[in-house]
Amino acid sequence: MAPKRPLSGAAEEECQMATVERPRPAARDIPQGTAYGRPSQHPDAALTQVGPGTPMGELMRRYWQPVLASRNVTARPREVRILGEDLIVFRDGEGRPGLLYPRCMHRGTSLIWGHVEADGIRCCYHGWKFAVDGQCIEQPCEPNPRQCRPEHRQPWYPVAERYGLVWAYMGPPERMPAMPRFDAMEPLEEGEDYLAFDNSLGSHGDINGPEVVPYSWLHMNDNVMDPFHVQVLHTTFSGTQFVREFEVMPKCEFEEIAGGVIYRAHRDLADGRHQERVSTWMMPNIMFVPDVAMRAGRPNGIGISVPVDDTHSRILMAMRTPRSPDGKRPMRGLEAENFKPWHERTLEERQDQPGDYEAQAGQGPVSLHSEEHLVTSDKGIGLQRRMLRRALEMVAAGGDPPGLSFDEGTVTHVPSGNFYSG
Repeated sequence: MAPKRPLSGAAEEECQMATVERPRPAARDIPQGTAYGRPSQHPDAALTQVGPGTPMGELMRRYWQPVLASRNVTARPREVRILGEDLIVFRDGEGRPGLLYPRCMHRGTSLIWGHVEADGIRCCYHGWKFAVDGQCIEQPCEPNPRQCRPEHRQPWYPVAERYGLVWAYMGPPERMPAMPRFDAMEPLEEGEDYLAFDNSLGSHGDINGPEVVPYSWLHMNDNVMDPFHVQVLHTTFSGTQFVREFEVMPKCEFEEIAGGVIYRAHRDLADGRHQERVSTWMMPNIMFVPDVAMRAGRPNGIGISVPVDDTHSRILMAMRTPRSPDGKRPMRGLEAENFKPWHERTLEERQDQPGDYEAQAGQGPVSLHSEEHLVTSDKGIGLQRRMLRRALEMVAAGGDPPGLSFDEGTVTHVPSGNFYSG
């Protein structure tokens, strides 16, 4: 070990001065609550990690998850990431959607370069062709091109269409439930049609917004059981982003229902009417928010916060909308002051009028849940998370989580809506 170097005279003098007892500041003068010495904080991994084999990933895979809007699944193969898995989605020449593992089982070339034919997708490298259920149906370089071995099957997932969306089941095949149906979405009323969005901000009036948002699925999932942010973020802080009725701070009640949670927000309106606004969350990531224009009756849409991976999500929505005489379907009207689509706004404009994206992206890719301070107004979020944790335990124990049906005829009742009296 090298000997210690002696201090210079000046340094030695400074060291001696530092050891002199100095007067301590009075307690009232010591800054309180500073960030110094804070322990490291962390996300809640059980609720946010969604890859294969993770507790939440396995729970999510027990439910049908929407992948894209039906109109965006075409004969041109498209890459899509969901629950931490990279996949290829396409529609064959007969109109059937398919969702396959991207690397061709023959030599590993991505099927994004494949060509779609009437009965499947053909790999660009050696021409192996796969049906939408992954079965290899042709190997043109072999002596008997159509005599394919049964084990030559591209990994795939079952898909089906409903409400203008393509849905996939990515869980254990023997536990596959029926596709979900909801009375808020069917039957269509006369003159109505379904309009679906898969670009995450489409339901907010911006059809050119980001397809995938850079934060956990749980950010938006929490948002739906948070009625108070509507009065603060969407009305008093950012200006009227929806309608002025939201200026009234609601009195809220939260309640567990079968397979979900609801809140009832009561408002006494300036015109003497009394409003009860009921919003519903269904396991594990489905949202039914009543019409933001405050029209009375059942909700006109379904929203789903789908995990892309641990730190990204896609917010899909399907709406019942009236068809106009020209055949076009109007989007949900927003009444924001000086409304401008999100993708056209500058940073300064977004600071002046932040919305859900800013509030949620501001939490970071994954929120640091260990430093949260949930209070009375967060009761709905607490109910959601407890229900999710119970479901994680059910799946880990080999059971089925709540909210599933194995009967194709089951239509789940959704309590949501805007209801008026007085």
